Amino acid sequence: MMSIFRTVMGSDFDRLHPQLQRRFSVGLASGEACTGRGVMTRVWHGPAWVRPFLLLGATRNILLPRGGRNIPFTIENVPYADTFGRETVTFVRTFHFPGRAHRFDAQMVLGPHADRIVDYLGTHQHLASDLYFRAEPDGSLLVRSGEHRFREGPVDVRVPELLGATAEVRESYDDATDRFRIRVRVTNRRMGPLFGYEGSFTATYTDVRRCGVRPGLRPVREEPRV
Repeated sequence: MMSIFRTVMGSDFDRLHPQLQRRFSVGLASGEACTGRGVMTRVWHGPAWVRPFLLLGATRNILLPRGGRNIPFTIENVPYADTFGRETVTFVRTFHFPGRAHRFDAQMVLGPHADRIVDYLGTHQHLASDLYFRAEPDGSLLVRSGEHRFREGPVDVRVPELLGATAEVRESYDDATDRFRIRVRVTNRRMGPLFGYEGSFTATYTDVRRCGVRPGLRPVREEPRV
């Protein structure tokens, strides 16, 4: 059994830097969880009128309403089987801004045709984004988002392009410093850049079968649809 990331990338997974291969091999088969700790040298958001939308999203641990420099950062990637039996990997990011921490939560599962990852955002999984993974020639990882959907009860609608955003994540490994480097940029096609962050971190691995999933990592509500 392979990780959901190796499954979706196929042979392209082998082109990743070995440290990225290990990090994205976390899963029920490996029995490993990964915790990254580091610093985001820059966290930014777009024009002032964007901030109310970021504040609204932050109430459900979606988006970041603040900017800053040299913000301590933690990311927790822990695999578990969700309520519906699907292998799920947490991407819970905590940004320790002065005076208050903000979380950006996501839970990733394999898409129904194993051609993409479905990224459930926030504490209640109301938003689902399709993610596409690709290895770059230098061994780094490029992740781009596709369609976004809003799901609540019987409602399942595509988020219009005017309201939605495109996320691009670039993650690499720096052999000189023994650190992962990450850059995230979220933009709207018409309104421009919304928010993003960049920085670096180190990673440690733990046996999830022994440690389990700590309270607070799983979402309040789980969405059955993919």
